[in-house]
Amino acid sequence: MNSRKAFLPPRRILMGPGPSDVATRVLEAMARPTIGHLDPDFIFLMDHIKAQLQYAFRTANPLTMPVSGPGTAGMESCIANLVEPGDVIVVCQNGVFGGRLKAMAVRCGATVVHVEDEWGRAVSPSGLESALRSNPAASVVAFVQAETSTGALSDAAALAKVAERYECLTIVDAVTSLGGSPLEVDAWGLDAVYSGTQKCLSCAPGLSPITMSDRAMARVAHRRTPVQSWFMDVNLVTGYWGSGTQRSYHHTAPINALYGLNEALLMLQEEGLLAAWARHKQNHLALKAGLEVLGLEFVAPRSERLPQLNAVRVPDEINEARVRQRLLEEYSLEIGAGLGALAGKVWRIGLMGYSSRRENIMACLSALGQVLTYEGLCVSATEAQAEADRALRQPTLP
Repeated sequence: MNSRKAFLPPRRILMGPGPSDVATRVLEAMARPTIGHLDPDFIFLMDHIKAQLQYAFRTANPLTMPVSGPGTAGMESCIANLVEPGDVIVVCQNGVFGGRLKAMAVRCGATVVHVEDEWGRAVSPSGLESALRSNPAASVVAFVQAETSTGALSDAAALAKVAERYECLTIVDAVTSLGGSPLEVDAWGLDAVYSGTQKCLSCAPGLSPITMSDRAMARVAHRRTPVQSWFMDVNLVTGYWGSGTQRSYHHTAPINALYGLNEALLMLQEEGLLAAWARHKQNHLALKAGLEVLGLEFVAPRSERLPQLNAVRVPDEINEARVRQRLLEEYSLEIGAGLGALAGKVWRIGLMGYSSRRENIMACLSALGQVLTYEGLCVSATEAQAEADRALRQPTLP
């Protein structure tokens, strides 16, 4: 490639575990003129974004803001601020990202009580309770609501109730659930929740919305040691993302990325949060109907299944990597591979945000059906599309 030529990316249908398709409105917003990160007009936009994130998280927490960095930065921000050397933290793991929570807590000097559930299953409230009963010194519980590596959806409300009974704060991974599945930060009593912009919010990668309760902020204020990360220290960041017209410099915010997040959150409000949850659920049911016609089985059981991330098992006789390669090269369709213990065993098909549309469902079933036929399976893409269409015509479920 000529190094002096501008990069023109191909058009893809993004149906992997992220990023998801970005709406034209959001891309156009990101192309608007850059202004200074302390410009009065930009500070006005910051306040607007905070209010919109409170709507998306269903919270009144004053500390609600986007961290400058991807979802992993939000994870690290919550762990670094709420965990310090000598703490006992219970980490629930049912996939790759629970393991990442554990690794970060260890780096912060905590003693980690590891509660592991089968990959593809929801986190067990009874398993968490047993761990807390056996470890009375625990002060924090961390878990993943929507495990992107397996397509499992855990009951965050039930887990938070268990944590509350043992007077523990909760750290919750909502990277793949915010904007796509029910998430009630205040009603469920969640203390520190982080997400990412590139999933159901349909924004470009690079920002991580977080929210922290007053209980969580009180814990930060009474730490025995400084927050391990200067950049992630919310005591410092709130000087910039706080309130009022006077803001102290902390870092140069990704200004144009925040334009895009603002537009994406406007689109979420226009659709309505409940309507967005219902859309993701109904589109999942349609895709599920078509995938089952193609003979594909889901990893997670029906009652524990994440609508916006469909993890299905690869048939034994199929070369999973070759299928993904053909989908990308011949149909410009991206789906995801398995991670960790599920590497080489599953495909992860995303239906997140702007990607969660009828045309994407039909395109995916058509392309996947044809490629599986090339691979030697006796399946019908047309029948899969017809079954998905029937599911889409059913009344929208609550």
